[in-house]
Formats: sequence, C-alpha cells, structure tokens
Amino acid sequence: MTAQRVHWTNGECHAPHHAEPVVRHPRSRSRRVLRLDLPNSEITDVTYYGDAGPGPAGTVLTVDFLLDGQEHTAINGGPEFTFSEAISLLVNCADQEEVDYYWDKLLDGGEASQCGWLKDRYGLSWQICPVGLVEMLNDPDPVRAGRAMRAMLGMRKIDLAALRAAVVASRDVIPKRESQMGQVLATRW
Repeated sequence: MTAQRVHWTNGECHAPHHAEPVVRHPRSRSRRVLRLDLPNSEITDVTYYGDAGPGPAGTVLTVDFLLDGQEHTAINGGPEFTFSEAISLLVNCADQEEVDYYWDKLLDGGEASQCGWLKDRYGLSWQICPVGLVEMLNDPDPVRAGRAMRAMLGMRKIDLAALRAAVVASRDVIPKRESQMGQVLATRW
C-alpha cells in the first residue's frame, strides 16, 4: 500500500478524503519511535526543518509512516508537547505469542500499566489486545463477563489463558446457547 498524499493537477490541489492520525512527537528523534515490526508498516516520507526554523535546520520536522497499512504522521513538536493516555495505538494480536512479542518489544525502556496498556520508551501509549478479549468482556452472561473484567483488571500484560480460565470457571467449552435467530452457537476461546 502506498500512502496517498496531496498532489497538484493543472494548478488544482487534490487531496485524499480520509482521516489521518497525526502524532505530535516531543523529540527530533521521531524516526526511532517507528521501529516496530508490524506487518505492512514503513516510513514513507521524512521532511526536515530548513533555515527558516522554527527547529534547528536539518532536524526532523515530520515523518509520514504506515502502521499495519494505516497512514500516520509524526510532527516534531519540541519538548513542550508530550504524550498522554488520551491517545493510544491499539495492536490487535492473533494469539498469546503475538501479545508477548509486541508487549516485550514496545515495553523495552517503557512502563507497563494495566489491562494490556503500556507506554513505550518515548511515552506513547499502546494497547496490546488479543483476539477474543472483547467477546469475553461482552459475554451475554453477566457473571462470565464480570469474571473476565475482574481477571483483566488484575493484569498488566493480557494473559489469554488466565482470562479464559476465569470466564469458563475451569471448563474448556462455553455452553451452547440459542441466539435470537434460533441458531445454536458454540464458542471456543
């Protein structure tokens, strides 16, 4: 996938119509934040301050990049702009192996929080979420959903096996239920 950027034809500006997250990064080392091994991820463009400033000439101004195919832009805003938990990036993981991989990679030099949240070494917040977590938290059985929530609240990195054990109360298979459409659903987490 190639990032779509503004282009000019016959003196008219043409821009793609989509929302693109922009991260204001507090350091000129913005490129280093983007060294994450997500599939379909790459730096697509880098611009630098010129002599007019306001940053020192030759330092990074912006970095355009893809994270798992999603376009982003990081702007070197200087030290007065810092990250907060109000904005985070979510990594959906297929299994515990992926949770462990991304958690360890992003946590290196950072800080663990709870419920699958962490801050990387630059202070950017991430959520490392395994497939199946949302379904467990939204189980139609409020007792099981409550077990999932209580288990998750006690975790830093999500432990999928521990969540499953909490939800099913030591049973491997979730009981079959009739859906509103009259279909029988059996879900294995």
